[in-house]
Amino acid sequence: MKSKLLAFGLLTLTLLIVIGCEQSNERDRVTVVGSSTLFPFSAAAAEQFSARGRFKTPRVESTGTGGGFAIFCRGLGPSYPDISNASRRIKKSEFETCAKNGVTDIVEVKLGYDGIVIANSKAATPVTLTKLEIYQALAKDIYSPERGAFIPNPYTRWSQINPNLPDIKIDVMGPPPTSGTRDAFVELVMAKGAIEIPALKTLKEKDDKAFQKRALTLREDGAWKDSGENDSLIVQALSRSPEQFGVFGFSSFEENMDRLQAAPLNGVVPTSETIIEGKYGASRSLYFYVKKANVGVVPGLKEFAIELLSDHAAGLRGYLRGRGMVPLHPDERAANYQVAKSLTVMSAPEK
Repeated sequence: MKSKLLAFGLLTLTLLIVIGCEQSNERDRVTVVGSSTLFPFSAAAAEQFSARGRFKTPRVESTGTGGGFAIFCRGLGPSYPDISNASRRIKKSEFETCAKNGVTDIVEVKLGYDGIVIANSKAATPVTLTKLEIYQALAKDIYSPERGAFIPNPYTRWSQINPNLPDIKIDVMGPPPTSGTRDAFVELVMAKGAIEIPALKTLKEKDDKAFQKRALTLREDGAWKDSGENDSLIVQALSRSPEQFGVFGFSSFEENMDRLQAAPLNGVVPTSETIIEGKYGASRSLYFYVKKANVGVVPGLKEFAIELLSDHAAGLRGYLRGRGMVPLHPDERAANYQVAKSLTVMSAPEK
């Protein structure tokens, strides 16, 4: 009898320990990681969301798009983030990493638009740049028609590329490799500029991987400088150095228009209107990804996803517009609102 009571006591104690461990792993609020571009939008939505008093304020961290997916895809449950913000679509390789770790039901929601801006201080001379000029200024190696081969980038001053550009050294700050802004910049600007060169266009048609290596690899000699995930650091640096340029999102530029000027890209000035209409050549979509398996495990997850796409948040007159986000067309927002509401699981991306 004593042995049975002892066994029962040990079993009870074990169950209490297990329950205690499970409870310690529980979370009472939504956790968001990812893009520094989307950080102010999610942070604003978190404040509005918690102000209603039903759920606690979601915890929002700025890790960069790539860094966010790396954390998001590690596993399921309250030990891992519920939402990953992204200034580009999830890559096939990231999606596959998620799947390997059991994160299979992912909901992809488009939140709004942004643009990649190349800007400098208002104290400097205004410039207009083309994608080709930016590629020539920042590519690690460029193609030399005279030699019929790639050579280390010889340009040190903008005027060497185009005599109409300022006679100042090429000095550009931009986001690190973990940033979705960096991915968008090399894809929308560098690569598009590169294919204007016939030899590189031919290379892309024959061997896209070789083309990407040539077109998307940035200089390592100081002409391009990696900054952190915080765009405000670039803004501060530009204010101190009028000859320096910075690459960051339109939302950060819009917040600092009193200090900075954006270079028109291929003749088009970045504005909300040119981005929405697709006229500005470095426009991009902004996304957030929801871990459907965490819905019902973490309080408020589905409700927060709906908040982000609600009319008063992401609509044409929503508070996210006031923070610098370029809103979706109403029909597009309505469609994505339904995705967030129904938690429709995405298909695997093609690349």
